[in-house]
Amino acid sequence: MQIENAPILSIQHPDKASGSGATQSIVASGVWQVHTLGRRGVLKAITRTLAALKHKQTLEWDLSNIERLDHVGAQMFWNAWGKQRPERLTLDPQHEELFGRIEKASAIKLPRHRVSPLNWLIVLGGGVLSFFEHLRGFVGLIGQLVLDFGRFIRRPQAGPWREISANIYHSGFQALGITAMVGFLIGVVLSFLSSQQLRMFGGDIYIVNILGMSVIRELGPLLAAILVAGRSGSSITAQLGVMRVTEELDAMLVMGISHGQRLIMPKVIALAISMPLLVVWTDAMALIGGMVSAKIELGLSFRYFIQKLPDAVPVVNYTIGLLKGCVFGMLIALVSCHFGLRIQPNTESLGRGTTTAVVTAITVVILADAVFAIIFNDVGF
Repeated sequence: MQIENAPILSIQHPDKASGSGATQSIVASGVWQVHTLGRRGVLKAITRTLAALKHKQTLEWDLSNIERLDHVGAQMFWNAWGKQRPERLTLDPQHEELFGRIEKASAIKLPRHRVSPLNWLIVLGGGVLSFFEHLRGFVGLIGQLVLDFGRFIRRPQAGPWREISANIYHSGFQALGITAMVGFLIGVVLSFLSSQQLRMFGGDIYIVNILGMSVIRELGPLLAAILVAGRSGSSITAQLGVMRVTEELDAMLVMGISHGQRLIMPKVIALAISMPLLVVWTDAMALIGGMVSAKIELGLSFRYFIQKLPDAVPVVNYTIGLLKGCVFGMLIALVSCHFGLRIQPNTESLGRGTTTAVVTAITVVILADAVFAIIFNDVGF
């Protein structure tokens, strides 16, 4: 049988002309190489033909007329033979070595991978050791930051003011848009859902208390921190990772420039300054969204909402929110720098480290928020 789509590649199957008792023979000729097999329709037609002959053990294969053969074509024959040589096979001597290598490779059996029944214990132990290794590196990073900050206090004129200013711009100012939009929408949703329940009990005026306490004390700082961790935290880790890949960090050490003085401390100070400001901005946008929703759903005027807000929310809650923002900002910067400095000089480690940094930063922020809730549980009510 000849493949019409590839005239230089043919399979002849003279079986019906010789009667029912004749041994069927398959004759292959032409060029069995990847550049001819890759032509349109050729590979599909040959694969279909070989698949129909795969389970026939009495065939006689004649490959002596093949002009050129590479490992792709040879592997197709080998798969059609069921990964063993047929009893009746005629080969060109120059192709014998190729099929010999394929036969030897098929005879190699890979060792069976055995999973230990205590594999879960090994994984758990590795995870615990990795956790303490990260904890040790994180504590060392904090210690180095304290030393750098002490030098900065003693000699402020030699401090990295440009780096601090640039990081405040990138981490703070450029995040105003996304925090405003998300804060406004969260305020609208929270006010809408709360008003549905308060209307059932005639407690419409308490919408101010619910919005004020939840946004100023909890949602504002936490929401701003999560957005900054996903936006600026990933940027910090990726920046340090790229500097590792391009060997800029090594060049800084050769030049006598401290990583902590020029890279880590400016980012920590910048986020410690910009995060409280972002918290104020996010709180304002969320309260504006809540006021708009309360006006639409409950008919409460903006003037009434603004007048009742100071009485509903003690000022100490605002202080707690700003303190949370400062702490969250420093934690995000430290976690992002920690994972950025641990990135290996390859792209896979860069992607994995950036993802891990964002997830860890958000987790640390939520844990810190829980600690704040425990410490200040009797404050501000």
